Amino acid sequence: MLLHFKAFLTSSFSHRRISRQMCSVRTLCSLREDSEMKDLVDYIDSLKNYEKSGVPTGAGTDSNDGFDLGRMRRLLDRFGNPHSKFKAVHIAGTKGKGSTAAFISNILRTEGYSVGCYTSPHIQTIRERILLGRSGDPVSAKLLNNLFHKIKQDLDQAIKEENGCISHFEVFTAMAFILFADEKVDIAVIEAGLGGARDATNIISSSGLAAAVITTVGEEHLAALGGSLETIAMAKAGIIKQGCPLVLGGPFLPHIEHIIREKAVSMDSPVVSASESGNNLAVKSFSILDGKPCQICDIEIQIVKDLKLSCKLHDLKLQMPGAHQLQNAATATCVALCLRNLGWRISDESIRCGLERTYLLGRSQLLKSEEAKALGLSGATILLDGDWTHC
Repeated sequence: MLLHFKAFLTSSFSHRRISRQMCSVRTLCSLREDSEMKDLVDYIDSLKNYEKSGVPTGAGTDSNDGFDLGRMRRLLDRFGNPHSKFKAVHIAGTKGKGSTAAFISNILRTEGYSVGCYTSPHIQTIRERILLGRSGDPVSAKLLNNLFHKIKQDLDQAIKEENGCISHFEVFTAMAFILFADEKVDIAVIEAGLGGARDATNIISSSGLAAAVITTVGEEHLAALGGSLETIAMAKAGIIKQGCPLVLGGPFLPHIEHIIREKAVSMDSPVVSASESGNNLAVKSFSILDGKPCQICDIEIQIVKDLKLSCKLHDLKLQMPGAHQLQNAATATCVALCLRNLGWRISDESIRCGLERTYLLGRSQLLKSEEAKALGLSGATILLDGDWTHC
C-alpha cells in the first residue's frame, strides 16, 4: 500500500496529529542540540510569528498596508549592514523556492564555493533554515547561540525603538545575514518568505544581487498579496533589481509572465526562462536508488535571447522526483548558467553533480518502516511530499 502525503492529510488523521507523531521520530541529536538554544528559541518565539498567526491582508504588497522594509533596514544598519558584504541569489515564487534554492546551493558547493543558504520553514530544527559553508550542513547550535548572546542587547534596543513590531522572521533573517557576513561566504542563496517586494529579505541591493529568481506564481497567500494573481506577480517581481539578471521558472500564464517581464524591462534586467520553447526537459524513467525514489531525465537549456546560454545534461539522476522537481532543477541550471555568464566558475559537471546530490526531507521522501510504524501504519509505504511547519 502506497500512501502519498497530500492524500494522507485528508484521511482520518489530522495534520496536527501527524505533526506530533512526526516530531516523535526526530533524532535525539537534534533535540539535544536545540536544547542548547533554549534562550534563543524562547526569545524569537516571543516575537510576532506570521507563519503561525497568519499574514494580514495586504501585508506582502508594495503599498501602505505592506510590511515596513524600513524597519528591516534600520535593524541591519545597527549590525553594520551585513547583507552588503556578500553576493546573493534571491528566490521568490509561490512554489518551488526551497527545492530550487537547494539545487542552486549544491551546484555551487560542488564547484567548491562556500555557500550560505537561507530558507523557510523547517522540519526538525530551526537550524535547518541556515546552511553554511561547503558542507551544506545546518548552522550549529553553538554558533547560532553564540551569535544570539552577542547581539541580544542590540536586539532588545531595536525592538524597543520599533515599539515591539520586529517579527520572528525579521530577527532570524538578520541573524542569517550576520552569519553569512561573519563566515565570509562566497555567495548566499536566499529564499523570500512572502511575496518579494516587502519581504524582509528584499533589502538586498542591486550591487549585492547576482541573480533574481521567480519560480512560479499561484494563489497562495492571495489576500496578503493583494487579492489577485496579477498583484501576486507584481509583489514577486519586487525582487528584480536594476541591471541584474532574472531567471524565470514557470511555466506562467501568458499575462502573468508579461507583468514580470515588463518589470524586468523597466529595470534593464536580462531575462532567462527555464520554460523557453528551445529548452528540452524530459523524464525518461523512474527507479529506486539506495532506498530513495529517483527519476532519470534530460535537461537541455538553449537560451538565445537576452543571454546566450547552453547546457545539455542527459541521463540525469534526480533524487527529487516529479515533473515539478525537474522544472526546479532546470530553473537552478539556468541560474548556474547566468552566474557563469557573470564570471563565476561553474562547470557542466558541477551542475550535474549538484543536481544529483540534492535531497530534502519531506520532498518526495519515502519513510522508513520504523517511521511508518510511528504513524500507526505498519506495513504501508508512505511518500511525503510537501512543506512541514515547525512542530
